Amino acid sequence: MEITEVRVKLVDPPNDKLQAFCSITLGNDFVIRDLKIIDGPGGPFVAMPSRKLNDRCPKCRFKNHLRARYCNECGSRLGDQRAARDARGRAKLHADIAHPINTSCREHVQATALHAYLEERGKAELPGYVAQELHEIVDFDDDTPMRTGAGKHDGGGDTA
Repeated sequence: MEITEVRVKLVDPPNDKLQAFCSITLGNDFVIRDLKIIDGPGGPFVAMPSRKLNDRCPKCRFKNHLRARYCNECGSRLGDQRAARDARGRAKLHADIAHPINTSCREHVQATALHAYLEERGKAELPGYVAQELHEIVDFDDDTPMRTGAGKHDGGGDTA
């Protein structure tokens, strides 16, 4: 796996743990956004993009975050122990959206992202520093043709 680009956006000012957001591009073809650089007890590490886990109210079936005590729709009291627990007994409140499957991939992503983060921190100390933008915002209007169909892919071409 070739990481062809890393973009880092430093958190300004840094909070207690969150130091930066970053995005990585794989092989100039696939982007993963919203990785976080966290200052942990053993030094900085990369947290994968995640989403909050929800469950449904038993009364009205409205989705609520697992930390909610009352339903955001009907106001019913929700149970306190709705979240699954990990091996250490901590509630699992988030699920990774994208993540490495093996240790070597995780180490490669983390080393590359942390290297880019440290470079960006160094640049931030120089006069005239301008922060990187993580996401390019494209504003399509009615006159702009949008690309449709498949781009590059690794197989499964048309057989017709």
